[in-house]
Amino acid sequence: MTEPVVLCDVDARGIARVTLNRPDKNNAYNAELVDALLTTCGALAGDPRVRVVVIRGNGRHFQAGADLNWLGAVAAQDEAANVETSRRTALVVRGLNEFPKPTIALIHGACIGGGTGVAAACDVVIATRDASFAISEARWGLFASVIFPQLNAAIGERQVRRYAVTCERFDAAQAQRIGLVHEICEPGELDAAAAPIIEAILMAAPKAVAQTKRDVMRCAGSLMTEERFAELVRSHAAKRQTAEAAEGFASFVGKRDPAWWPAPDSR
Repeated sequence: MTEPVVLCDVDARGIARVTLNRPDKNNAYNAELVDALLTTCGALAGDPRVRVVVIRGNGRHFQAGADLNWLGAVAAQDEAANVETSRRTALVVRGLNEFPKPTIALIHGACIGGGTGVAAACDVVIATRDASFAISEARWGLFASVIFPQLNAAIGERQVRRYAVTCERFDAAQAQRIGLVHEICEPGELDAAAAPIIEAILMAAPKAVAQTKRDVMRCAGSLMTEERFAELVRSHAAKRQTAEAAEGFASFVGKRDPAWWPAPDSR
């Protein structure tokens, strides 16, 4: 029997462990993974047993962004289907950002595109020293509008403007310097690094924690309005259906450089 693409368990102390489980695709998200995350997070948000949620990825990487083969197929559908795909994708990150309980992301390997949005949306991020990060959507003729609010709040507009434009990879040390990562540990030590943080959360009163998290975001102006959410979804969906995105998908599938890249003069 095929395993679920998102695994979840809640222990007797109220620690919920959510695991992205598409290791053969480096946990790249598709419709199935998005739907599973929405269902899982919705259930955990309403579960009175849950005190803290810990998110990680199975396999070699935490999360490798979008499954571009899937996105290419979505782009060929009509406008309504593309808007709905973007809406549900955006709901995952917005839901994590505004989740009523503390969230911790444990990151190893690559954390790319939407994975950086997940990290930015979590309250605490711990990464292994060898983890790497990128906001890579523009490399494929797309853009990351639906995670810009969370990234801006986490690392600031100046850093988002650099990394979302260049699509550069950066390491865990740089991710910590710019504010995406709180703690760095050695490979294989994520659980040990998370343990004291989890204990600190469990020692705090759960209702006070929920109110604290909400009011910190309210004071910072980082709670999204429905109008802004709808605007970001529309722009995200529309970009996917452009000729530029089609060329980006084709370059990915064909494992070639995109047509917009001016090769260096070989003379």
